[in-house]
Amino acid sequence: MSTWTFLTNHAHVLLCVWEDSEARVRDIATRVGITERAVQRILQELESEQYLIRERVGRRNRYRIRADRPFRHPVEDHRPVSLLLDALTKRKTGRSTGRSTGRSAGRSPARRSTRTRTSRSQAR
Repeated sequence: MSTWTFLTNHAHVLLCVWEDSEARVRDIATRVGITERAVQRILQELESEQYLIRERVGRRNRYRIRADRPFRHPVEDHRPVSLLLDALTKRKTGRSTGRSTGRSAGRSPARRSTRTRTSRSQAR
């Protein structure tokens, strides 16, 4: 089975930062499945293209995403990045919504069941 995904690592990093503006590079790397150095490079690229603004807070960084910026590819450059961010994430806020989705972080039930089926078929 092929291992491609619909979103790039840049999109994955941007989504992680959108969900938690104070996320550590290590945590982003673990979640996306890439190295810390790759996350640092992506964050630098996103900052240089003005998709995010880095603010130093003590020894940590806080990122502010410019969600009004357009996508880069000509097919979707007439739309803001906020459409993707809002569609795929729940942004961390200071207050709880009081509702739980019942899903583990970032994984849909369909994806878990696919992995289970794959594991079972490999065991045979």
